[in-house]
Amino acid sequence: MTDSEIPLETHLNAETGRIRWTELERHFARGVVVRVDPALDLVAVAAAFVRDDEPTVMEWMTAGQVWRAVSEDAQEWHARDPELWAVVAAPWVLVQEA
Repeated sequence: MTDSEIPLETHLNAETGRIRWTELERHFARGVVVRVDPALDLVAVAAAFVRDDEPTVMEWMTAGQVWRAVSEDAQEWHARDPELWAVVAAPWVLVQEA
């Protein structure tokens, strides 16, 4: 099976991993960290970003389930140093509390 035959969700699932704030901080500084509510499937959200599924992404954003990380998030993560699940949906880094 070639890379082009692998379903997007399978590929993204293989690319997810745990990350600490210290590793995420530089991405936050670039403004590319997006938080995903724990009620959502991180891989499904990443797939919607990659597919540029604007209606679905906007629905999640309007519902407050997906949002760009803000300075308050960074301060909280710095204080707690939680382990987060992350996946890249270039240029974005999507994260979810583990």
